[in-house]
Amino acid sequence: MNPARNLSLMLALFATGMVQADDIQIAVAANFTAPMKEIAAAFEQETGHQVKAAYGATGKFYAQIKNGAPFEAFLAADDTTPTKLVEEGVALKESQFTYAVGTLVLWSAQPDFVDDEGKVLAAGDFQKVAIANPKTAPYGAATLEVLTGLGLLDAIQPKFVTGENIAQTFQFASTGNAELGFVALSQVMENGKITKGSAWIIPSKLHAPIRQDAVVLEPGRDKPAVAALMDYLKGERAQSIIRAFGYEI
Repeated sequence: MNPARNLSLMLALFATGMVQADDIQIAVAANFTAPMKEIAAAFEQETGHQVKAAYGATGKFYAQIKNGAPFEAFLAADDTTPTKLVEEGVALKESQFTYAVGTLVLWSAQPDFVDDEGKVLAAGDFQKVAIANPKTAPYGAATLEVLTGLGLLDAIQPKFVTGENIAQTFQFASTGNAELGFVALSQVMENGKITKGSAWIIPSKLHAPIRQDAVVLEPGRDKPAVAALMDYLKGERAQSIIRAFGYEI
């Protein structure tokens, strides 16, 4: 849409009372931090609504939501946690949808350290490998699945450095506290390219799909701004940003 026309439309809607700017409190899986920040900025510019996002581990957000945290929507790193929240009566079933399918990557901050087939894992020429906590982070659970399938879990497990979430896991790998890290592709990709270091994009056949679902929570029920954000995530602009960070739709 033409920016001037878009602005005129928004001003007209505000003038007639059809749109009322509002704040939205959302919980977002740590792996989706970078794309969500871009999406939120675009959404705010186009609608006037303000997105107030907290980023962290899906499992920890589940516990907070169950304990009454005032989040109005949840963008999880899996599809099972939102489904569980629906079954437990704290999320709206009709609102749940898959907003992205994540990609796991073995990454090192060192150029040429990781080969494009992941043979570095079997070679074992490293001291530490960072993984996300598999009990709270779906990317961590996928990592265990990959290593088990490759027959390498027993050999590599003693070298684990476990991050509370995928953001901390990436921090361990990027600062050199671990030579390797199993992280989200979105953390090392921008505009379709690995931005630095070296990486093996792990074939999806090696683990269950990392379907990431969004859901409206009870505090967001009947709130137009929340519904608008959920619709925006399904739109062309948001999906373009999501793909640019290495996710599938």
